[in-house]
Amino acid sequence: MNLNLSHIINFCKGVLQGEASSFSPQHISIDSRSLHNGKDTLFFAIKGQNHDAHSYLEDLIARGVRHFVVEHIPDAVKEKATFIVVENSLLALQQLARGYRKTFDFPFVGITGSNGKTIVKEWLNFLLSPKHLIVRNPKSYNSQVGVPLSILAIKGQYDFGIFEAGISLPEEMEQLASIIQPTYGILTNIGEAHDEGFPNREAKIAEKIKLFKHCTTIFLQKNEAIEALLPSGCHKQTWSFEDESAAVFVTQKKQENSTELTFKYQNITWHALVPFVDEHSIENAISCVNFMLFIGEDITFIQNRLAELYPVELRLQTKKGIQNCMVIDDSYSLDYPSLKIALDFLEQQKLHDKKTVILSDIFSSGVANDVLYDQVKQLLSRHNIHRIITIGETIGHYLNEMPNVISFSNTQDFLQQFKVQSFQNETLLVKGARGFNFHEIVVVLEEKNHETVLEINLDAISHNLNFYKSKLQPQTKIMVMVKAFGYGNGGYEIAKLLEHHKVDYLGVAFADEGIELRNAGITTPIMVLNPENSSFKAMIAYNLEPEIYSIQGLHAFLKTAQEQNISHYPIHIKLDTGMHRLGFESDGIDALCALLKNNNFVHVKSVFTHLAASDDLNFEAFTQSQFQRFETLYSKIEKVIPHQPIRHILNTSGIFNYPEKQLEMVRLGIGLYGMANSEIERNGLENVSTLKTIVSQIRTLDPGESIGYSRRFMVEKTMKVATLPIGYADGISRAWGNQKGYVTIHNQKATILGAICMDMMMVDVTHISCKEGDAVIVFGVAPTVTEMATAMQTISYEILTGISQRVKRVFYKN
Repeated sequence: MNLNLSHIINFCKGVLQGEASSFSPQHISIDSRSLHNGKDTLFFAIKGQNHDAHSYLEDLIARGVRHFVVEHIPDAVKEKATFIVVENSLLALQQLARGYRKTFDFPFVGITGSNGKTIVKEWLNFLLSPKHLIVRNPKSYNSQVGVPLSILAIKGQYDFGIFEAGISLPEEMEQLASIIQPTYGILTNIGEAHDEGFPNREAKIAEKIKLFKHCTTIFLQKNEAIEALLPSGCHKQTWSFEDESAAVFVTQKKQENSTELTFKYQNITWHALVPFVDEHSIENAISCVNFMLFIGEDITFIQNRLAELYPVELRLQTKKGIQNCMVIDDSYSLDYPSLKIALDFLEQQKLHDKKTVILSDIFSSGVANDVLYDQVKQLLSRHNIHRIITIGETIGHYLNEMPNVISFSNTQDFLQQFKVQSFQNETLLVKGARGFNFHEIVVVLEEKNHETVLEINLDAISHNLNFYKSKLQPQTKIMVMVKAFGYGNGGYEIAKLLEHHKVDYLGVAFADEGIELRNAGITTPIMVLNPENSSFKAMIAYNLEPEIYSIQGLHAFLKTAQEQNISHYPIHIKLDTGMHRLGFESDGIDALCALLKNNNFVHVKSVFTHLAASDDLNFEAFTQSQFQRFETLYSKIEKVIPHQPIRHILNTSGIFNYPEKQLEMVRLGIGLYGMANSEIERNGLENVSTLKTIVSQIRTLDPGESIGYSRRFMVEKTMKVATLPIGYADGISRAWGNQKGYVTIHNQKATILGAICMDMMMVDVTHISCKEGDAVIVFGVAPTVTEMATAMQTISYEILTGISQRVKRVFYKN
């Protein structure tokens, strides 16, 4: 079925305002920034907690969008487009998806749980794909918005629709259930995720299983407490390790890198090997087998497919590439919906205007190849891709008419024929179906570093930004600090994400940080907090706005402005109200006002101060005195200039503790990166940075032997010790060594033994089953940076900013 305007109005329960037409949307959008938006787009203007898409309608109309679902029509766009007016745009999107879903008669599988939803969905797709056409929601599109967008993206007919549904609050699942309308339900592991949104674990389970209200069969691990909550009229097919009364009884035998599973189903016993040993992967594989047995798949087929299971990479990762390239690694899956997501991410994170996309054949589309690849061609054209490299027999045939396409029959041909020197100063998206082994291409294009990496979760940064925005009035501007290389996390990549989120200002410490961002294409206004007089000319050349904190500095900038023959250049006046670091105090205000009065060389963009103790409510009286001093000094400045400058006083802790003082703008710093000074504030944030390394070597030591320099640790009983390739030159303080700190290996603590070396440390793995090459968490969820800072009597800022530049940064988005 192709949706038309009549269907949309009917499903959304909307009122048409504008010209009726034969419009049939090819793209449903809620993101005004997407390059997919155009004449064939239906745009839903959704009001969120932090954004109102109605503000961007004029820009969308200028870009060719002509059809909108809105809650009201802004005056500026009346009679310029066709509008469907509804009470709630998000609800209308969900209603449209619900109506569209009813037009399909193939069975849908609904998957929910705390952990493993996406893995089970992706593995089921892989396991069944040789025999069945499958459609599924891309990546983790399992939310109140992601599910309807995924449903509305379905084109064609399939054997199964496999859709995961995720919730974090009560009353959410019923809406998703009405959209997916699953025939079958799979319940994965129930863990701690989102426990905080529910009064207890039972309430969370009860909410999740609302997805299965009308399912004919539900698949789950045998659990009497959960089964008692399931709808009474449906069939339950359970599996178990302990209870032989389950429909599928399983025993397991661990091997070094795999697990032999023995299944008993309908009095038939058979074996299968899965290439995993961890508990969650084994449970997820069994969930898939349970469903495959029910639909009658051949045991030999199941055995063969299970042996080929693979770790699912759920992330789009950005990596530093060879010859000043940026590589976006999405090398394990490819279908049309996920290609759209990846291209948006490419546009969001691109380091260069020049963009190259490497694509493989696209499988299991459910639509004819000519239709599919025509859509792909339109998609690539909209994104102005400089060069397209196709790998595979099919895609090259359909895309070779495009002027910028280079085709190869397989990955090995590409690796042998294409010269890496051909990639320079460009952003590369590597996206391929799993069978094409595109990870080999990433290895060639990625700049080589040692095994220690700092992973930065861009989704967590977005979450944290929105957490603090939720404390602000819609009109309050926000400046985000990206100084000190983004608090150690990365400068350009985070700035690009913040620009995508349309923050009002970026803050850096020195001019060279701002120049680097400008050279990387950042256009958001940038304030320089510690400008040196010698850098003023460069700042003007790169459109950077200086903080002015002294009469001497103002004189120097005015002299530069006069020499450069510029006028009304934006500056920011810093007041000292008690921090006593930088800024004008009360005795210097008269001289400042005299210089600013009738001065056409500069334009005072903002006046601000810095709170000394906003994180500690024991000093509330002092903080209130800072507010009062600021208003007194500000009022004097305001009288001598012909406009009202922006006021900003709140930093991260100030936003949380003193939201009533948000004024016209706030400055967000360490909170963006997941750090906070109170437990209540931390509970609202997500971890951004995870420092990882590997096990280099494992040795067994006997009593009487010692470990590390100066024999700081003496072995008292036989123990197993692992050496890790990370040390104080990477930013791990020696104060974290000598049994004070730990790392995490396979979710178990490994204590740091002896002194931390420049490039290495040794840890106790006596009670941990691990091998050389295994992953190690140095900090992240456990230990947290806050935990480390407390143990070392320092602050989280110092730990984050101390991570060496030689540690490779990998940015990813789920």
